[in-house]
Amino acid sequence: MPQLQHPLPSVQAYVDHFSAQPLPVLRHTVRALEALRHSEESIGARPLAAIVLSDPLMTMRLLTHIERNRRQSQNHDITTIERAVMMLGVEPFFTAFGALPTVEAALAPRPKALVGVLRVIARARQVAELAREFAIVRRDLDVQEITVAALLHEATEIVCWIFAPELALQVQARQAAQPGLRTAEAERAVFGVSAAEIQLGLVRAWRLPELLAPLLDASQQDNPRVRTIQLAADFARHLAHGWDDPALPDDIAAIEALLHLGREALLQRLGMPEAIRPRFLPPAPAND
Repeated sequence: MPQLQHPLPSVQAYVDHFSAQPLPVLRHTVRALEALRHSEESIGARPLAAIVLSDPLMTMRLLTHIERNRRQSQNHDITTIERAVMMLGVEPFFTAFGALPTVEAALAPRPKALVGVLRVIARARQVAELAREFAIVRRDLDVQEITVAALLHEATEIVCWIFAPELALQVQARQAAQPGLRTAEAERAVFGVSAAEIQLGLVRAWRLPELLAPLLDASQQDNPRVRTIQLAADFARHLAHGWDDPALPDDIAAIEALLHLGREALLQRLGMPEAIRPRFLPPAPAND
């Protein structure tokens, strides 16, 4: 699996390079699917979908496969994983995804990069969980669609770790040396472009469902569904630094405005430890 050692000249060059590589999945995904394969005739779409949704890379592979093999009679996008599995069928699913490369094998010579990508994948899962919770509170018409789009929000950063591990490690080193340095700025300093700038190009190149593309476009912040995903991503990224991250108060205020929830109820939903909640609550009114 060829891995970049030096930056490329343009967004399109990255899109072309990343799109030409077979996308690996987590080793855990391969093992979980293999365990289910033996009961192929008795399992349904739901357990398969649960395995796919635990791995953003496998989610991308499935959606891309469905889009590339869609029938002319199919006049609507498949944007949820259970529907995708049902449309493909259990036996064709195992035929299509029988021998998958793994992230762990691809990054075996670079253990630090493996740790880096596994952290981003864990964050992607957290973004999906948060966005799902926010969508439920907002009574979104398709919570599962939001969940899938949120899971893919970190997709380009994940791909950079896999196919350009040396460059991704340089981004990590810059941020460690300058704690206030924004991720996009560090990425531009190393890659020449940010992951967000590559993202929409990859969505088109991978032929992900068109309905998901607007949800992954951070420039459409006026759209409450896009904002749901972006705020979930911002909160998860900042929370990775701990509850003392200085950006969290602004994140929480923005989420509060989106969901129209009271502050105490919101902090509880966000899983904030009770001992530190007073720091994030408005001051009590002074007694006369």
